[in-house]
Order: sequence, then structure tokens, then C-alpha cells
Amino acid sequence: MIIQGQVGPPNQLTSIGPGTTPNLRLGQMADQVVSQLQGRFYENAYRGNLYSGAMIAPTVLSANTITLVAATTPLIGLWNPLTSPVNLVVLQASLQITSAPNSAGITGAFVWAYSGGNGAISTGLVPWNRKNIAQAGSYAKYLTIAQPLTGLTNNVVIFDLADFGPLAAPQPATAVAYAPAPQVQNFDGSLIVPPGGVLVLLNTTSNTTVIVATRILWTEVPL
Repeated sequence: MIIQGQVGPPNQLTSIGPGTTPNLRLGQMADQVVSQLQGRFYENAYRGNLYSGAMIAPTVLSANTITLVAATTPLIGLWNPLTSPVNLVVLQASLQITSAPNSAGITGAFVWAYSGGNGAISTGLVPWNRKNIAQAGSYAKYLTIAQPLTGLTNNVVIFDLADFGPLAAPQPATAVAYAPAPQVQNFDGSLIVPPGGVLVLLNTTSNTTVIVATRILWTEVPL
């Protein structure tokens, strides 16, 4: 079988539509040219499959942000309903954290916890579609510190560290109430929440002077 290629870029004024069969692009040495073209999340965003949820308002931690039961209030989380026809493929999560001025802002480690087989979670928020910035189209619900895991069938189990550094010392007395540096964990599709799955981000030391804001980004892929 001969695979035909074309040296050089196509006509930049031509848009190649779905279902067409253009030649592969070749370089001057007959090497195949491939590129990401747009940003790495562009295709899923353009196809309407990319979603996010966030705790925008900086919020003080509670004692329930370290528990593993239905009363748990995660820093951020996802629930994929048991009847969902998609997997939630986690791409990225971020965390902003600080403590109140002159307070003992100690959190311990941040961890990811998971529970399967859940079909009766009664809390959660409607995710944002990253194509049209509308709260519509997702099969999932996202959870923040204001949404306990009410209806959780099985307790969540800690399975991995999060790539977020904890606060380990108090903020100076002159610190502003909220001036954190954002931290990002890139999963790039290495973590899947199947139907019935609950994924949550927790801290491991109870401290009610710590302030956080969080975000999670995922795509929804048919089973």
C-alpha cells in the first residue's frame, strides 16, 4: 500500500472539512510533519466534551475536609452517576492556598481519595462546558467544600498524594487575607472516574484558619 504525502503546508486559506481525505504533510526530507496545531485541550473543548468545576470564592477549611465518610466536604471533587454513559477523564486540577494573617496555617499533605458504586449522591453542582461557558451538557456533578458527599454508598479511600505543597508555617502578621500562588497537577488523562465513581481532594490535618480555592478540568468520553 502506497501512502501519499505532500511536501509543505496546505493552502492556509483552505479549511479542510470533516470526512475529507487530504494527503499527509511531509517535510523537505520526506519526513512526516505532525503538530499539536492548537492548544492541547482545544479539540475536546471545540467538540463540547471539556468541562470544569471550581470553588471560586476562597473558603476556610472545616473539620470535614479530612474525613472519608458521607459528611466529607472535599476541597474539590467529581461524581459520575452510576447510569452515566461516559468516563470522566481527569486532565488537570489546581489549588490556591493561604492562611489567615498570623495564624498557624498547617494543613498536612493533600491527597486524592476515591469511592466506587455510588448511585445516590444528592449534592453537587452542574459543571461548566468550556466551549460555550454554559452550565449544561455534562453527565457529571462537581463537588466543593460546600457540598458534603450526602448519599455516599461506600466510604472514600485515599489512594494517592496530590501534587500540591501544604502550608507548614503561619503567615506573617502583615499578610493579606488571600494572596496565594496557584499550584497545578496535570493528570493528562491518567486518571479516570467511571460511572458510579466519586473522586475527591482532601487535606490531612484539620485546621480552620487555612483558606483555599480549587478547580478541576476533565473531558467526558463515551464508554
